[in-house]
Order: sequence, then C-alpha cells, then structure tokens
Amino acid sequence: MKKLETDIAIVGAGPAGLSAAIHAAKSGARVTLIDENRLPGGQLFKQIHKFFGSKEHLAGIRGFDIGTQLLKEVEALGVDVMLGTLAFGVFGANSLGLVTDQRSYELTAKRIILAAGGQENYLAFAGSTLPGVMGAGAAQTIINISRVRPGKKAVMVGSGNVGLIVAYQLMQAGVEVAALIEAAPHIGGYGVHAAKISRAGVPIITSHTILSANGKDSLESVTITGVDCAFQPIAGTERQIECDTLCLAVGLNPMTELAWMAGCKFEYVALFGGHVPLHDENMKTSVDAFYVAGDICGVEEASTAMEEGHLAGIAAAESLGFIEKEKASRMKAEAREKLNMLRTGYFGQKRADFKKHMLESFACVCKENRT
Repeated sequence: MKKLETDIAIVGAGPAGLSAAIHAAKSGARVTLIDENRLPGGQLFKQIHKFFGSKEHLAGIRGFDIGTQLLKEVEALGVDVMLGTLAFGVFGANSLGLVTDQRSYELTAKRIILAAGGQENYLAFAGSTLPGVMGAGAAQTIINISRVRPGKKAVMVGSGNVGLIVAYQLMQAGVEVAALIEAAPHIGGYGVHAAKISRAGVPIITSHTILSANGKDSLESVTITGVDCAFQPIAGTERQIECDTLCLAVGLNPMTELAWMAGCKFEYVALFGGHVPLHDENMKTSVDAFYVAGDICGVEEASTAMEEGHLAGIAAAESLGFIEKEKASRMKAEAREKLNMLRTGYFGQKRADFKKHMLESFACVCKENRT
C-alpha cells in the first residue's frame, strides 16, 4: 500500500468539501480533496435550477454554475483533487485508506474534514426492486449528468423540494409525469415549485402512498392507496397509474460511515436525517483530527453546506497554525453569521435550535472525557 501525506484531507467534493478546500488552501495548507465520483461537485452539477435566498447566498445562480465557480477556485489554488477515489476506512488517529484504479493508498493527514454528504432513503413495498424504480436523485443524475431519459411516463413519490424540482426537470427532459404522490395531507416543499408542476397539469395527490409497483420484467404501473392520519392504508381507495418510471423522493440520511470508524460521538436527530456526529462551533468532532461539514452532520441545503465547509476549512487551517488566531476568529464569525441567516424562518429556526442543542451535547461529551 503506497503511503501519501498531506496537511488537510477532505472526503467529499460536493459543495461542503469544495468550500472547505478553498479556505484551507488559501491559508497555505497542503490540501487533498477526495471523491469517489468521476466528476466533482456533488449535488451542484445535478441542479439546473436557480438557487433561492439572498444574493449573499448565490440566489439566482444555477447549481451547476456555482459548482463550476468553486471548481475553478480549487484548481487555481493547487488543491490535489483525487476523483474516482473511494475512502474506504480510517486507520489510526489520522489516516485514511483509499482505493483508485485498483490501487490502494494510505493517506496520512494532520486534519481530516469529512464532507461525504447524504444518501437517498428508500421505501420498501411490493415490486420495489423492479427495473424502473429509482431514487429521485438517481433520476436527476440520469437526466442532468448522463443526458439520458429514464423513461416515458413517471410517477414521483414525495413532495419535498427534491420531489417537486426533479418532477419538473423530468418534464423538461421529455418525460410525462403522471402524478406526484405525498403521504402527508399537504406538500412539504416550496409552493413556487409545486405551482410550476401543477400549472403543467401534474396532479399532486396528497394523503396517498405507494402500495405496490407492478410489472413482469420491468415497471408497468403502480398501485396507490389513500392513508389515514396514522399513515395507514384505507381499504377501498386503491387505484392504478400506468408508468414505466417510479421516483422516490423520501428524504436523505447522512453518510457517516467514516465518522463511526474514526470513533466520533453521535446523536440521533430525526430532523437531520438520522445519527449525526456531534461537533463544536468550529465543526470539530469529538475526535481531535476530524472535522465535519455539510449533510454528514445534518441534511440541509447546499448553501448551508457551503458555509459549514467554509467554517471547517478555516478552523482546520487555524488549528495547524496556517491562519493567525485573530484573523481566523473574524472569518469564522462571518461564516457563523451567514449560517444563522440561512437558518431563519420556521423550518430554519427548528434546525438552528437543534444545532444549539448539539453544541450543548458536544460540550457535555467533552466534560465527561476530561473527568
């Protein structure tokens, strides 16, 4: 196994990882950015829609343009980008096991930032393994990255922003969207996204779920059913919808495997998608060399992931002496202020409250470790 060394290793070249790499590299640190995909950018290069929010958070710019901008900065700063490279394990206090092109490496880093992102949840139902049943993110990759139409007629499950946006993008790719199904009695995403597909004639059917996917060798139709207030099927409400593609947009959960291997302390937070590693206000985990950023520490928006990446990159570089303490303090305060802005409003405030709770939990863990 070939041995490599770097100052700061970052796992995940999505919005959080790219942002962390930029700030760490600007400080003068040697930075290695690792991603198992052949293209960097994570979710950004699948997002052909314009971001919402303020100008400060890149509102009005399409996701893939943001990704291109971040990539240019990373390349100009001389970051060592290892694509098509899987980080398969953590060894010792600060080493990663990597494999690429059937060759394995051990990368030792003084600091490691885990920005592995999130993965799609899945629903189990009769016929869920039939060809044609896929995650909404997979469908988005097929149409926006591979430029392939996944089918002719689709049904979308889930009315969060992902379900609403991907449903519209499927239509842009020439796929007929027969219906969007939501188990809750109301949509979960922004009304503006729902309005776009409604105006295009897509029925949004709330208080319903998938009962089965039907077909012999591939998907031919789905059976949906109404559900009661406890989300239990209501007998007699079943009906079939013909389709050859079924997309599941039922949430994400953090990809935390490396953080578990490193021995980080965790807490279960349903709002953030599952077990998330505890971290302090600098994104540092309970394990000294490890920091986290982005969906690995709570599934939120790409803008939030970028700000967390900024914070982790600055903090990791500061801890190694690459950024003077007073300057780093100003930079981190600015990043935290932007994060607070992103977490305003009803849903944002709930996330802000949980983040505050996690900081308190982290402080308790540190106190226990000292005693």
